[in-house]
Amino acid sequence: MSRSGADLALLLLAGFRTLADRATAELSERGYEDVRSVHDFALHSILSGADSVSELARRMSVTRQAAAKTVATLEERTYVARRPDPADGRRTRLHVTERGLALLRQGEAIFDEMRGQWEEQVGAASLATVEEALRSLVGDRVIRLDSPGWIARGPDV
Repeated sequence: MSRSGADLALLLLAGFRTLADRATAELSERGYEDVRSVHDFALHSILSGADSVSELARRMSVTRQAAAKTVATLEERTYVARRPDPADGRRTRLHVTERGLALLRQGEAIFDEMRGQWEEQVGAASLATVEEALRSLVGDRVIRLDSPGWIARGPDV
């Protein structure tokens, strides 16, 4: 078994991909077959204040064009809608719809279920040790759900 830094990085990435891919598949089974990881990041960004395409692009570290494409997809699928800005009638603001909020709640429930499955598989103490070790190693540099940057650049916008 290799113990190189590259192997560790790939193992951590594989853990993330395993969870993300399983969550996407489970969401599809629960009626959200049109969702990709980037959509989750965009919805969290909008909820945390990215109420325009430009602000969404900045927070997700993507081009304005990529953010606009993501917003168009989310609008078409009724996860996001635009509302007039009460302070400036010429502007519109993005907001997450009730359907978008339901999607986020389902996603959170799925991740909780998967965590429970991992806990059953390796034991509560082992999983707690992994989580504590990762917290110790990454400190405050935990990836925020409203700033995926590197993951948002994928083709599944």
